[in-house]
Amino acid sequence: MPNIGNRTEGFTESVIREMTRISLKYGAINLSQGFPDFDPPRELLDELSRIALSGPHQYAVTWGAPNFRRALAEKQSRFMGLEINPDENIVVTCGSTEAMMASMMTVCNPGDKVIVFSPFYENYVADTILTGAEPIHVSLTPPDFSFNEEELKAAFSQKPKALILCNPSNPSGKVFTIEELKLIAKLAVEHDCFVITDEVYEHIVYHPNKHTYMASLPGMFERTICCSSLSKTYSITGWRLGYVIASKEVINGVKKVHDFLTVGAASPLQEAAVTGLKMPEDYYNDLLKIYSAKREVFLNFLTDAGLEFIPPQGAYYVLVDISRFNAENDTEFCKWLIKDLGVAAVPGSSFFREDINSYIRFHFAKKEDTLIEAGKRLLKLKELT
Repeated sequence: MPNIGNRTEGFTESVIREMTRISLKYGAINLSQGFPDFDPPRELLDELSRIALSGPHQYAVTWGAPNFRRALAEKQSRFMGLEINPDENIVVTCGSTEAMMASMMTVCNPGDKVIVFSPFYENYVADTILTGAEPIHVSLTPPDFSFNEEELKAAFSQKPKALILCNPSNPSGKVFTIEELKLIAKLAVEHDCFVITDEVYEHIVYHPNKHTYMASLPGMFERTICCSSLSKTYSITGWRLGYVIASKEVINGVKKVHDFLTVGAASPLQEAAVTGLKMPEDYYNDLLKIYSAKREVFLNFLTDAGLEFIPPQGAYYVLVDISRFNAENDTEFCKWLIKDLGVAAVPGSSFFREDINSYIRFHFAKKEDTLIEAGKRLLKLKELT
């Protein structure tokens, strides 16, 4: 048979999914892949039950059901402080994964360069390579995961087509400051560069940190492509409802790519999710309270276990330093943790461009009982030091 294409030559199985697979094999508590073990809001489930009987069950408009886009435009206009047109500024996608891929394919040509901060969510570099572009890495330095201004300027001097910004950040939980965002915006304008944002954790930002939408900064809406989804805000990761918000010109391109990638997101799920998009302000305040409590429970267990970690400013992940355990590497440590302690994490090296294997990533989007049980198991690590 002929050789397959070489585009995926350097790819491996997703490390996050690999840890989930091993976790399932040994019956461990899965704190690797970031999805909840609790139900979505009751209102969404009730509406989904109704839709199951009444429909719709056929294709929606390719770039999103009109009522879903209207509800999304109203919600995001309120939070972003922008006037978002549901017909001109939105494409509904199959999760934020497709939103990012469709955006990259819309604005990047083979041979273009894309700035990616490190550590990064593993899809970003893969998306860049699949697009035929070349990643330029800029380090975010622990513990505050700030970037070096000169290093960022040097990256921009290579004339990149886009910069990918995850804010709040996975895996570090960093929330970019307004000063950092303004510098990125200034350089993007100076070098005529797009900023592609992943803002899926926009409503999970811990006090006193504040989330600022890149698109809301002066002059940035036209060159910002916001990729996000409903997965984390409404605990519906399996519904795969994502979206792109951008200028009319960019959206016209994203519509074409999206049409040939997936045709459209699931019609009945869009219909049911409108209920979530119309939730009152109290819902988002309560969501933050819930995750703040989960964060406190889990971080307290990490402290009691004698573990060093970097408290997340947003999202629901925490990077834990394992350097004092003298493990062969972080991957082997994670496999041991699953088999011997029954808790799954992700090796930090899968997120870093740099040669760093002293971190592992846990997530705490779980019921309190689950976090308590995982925490009790992790307390055994104290005996090893």
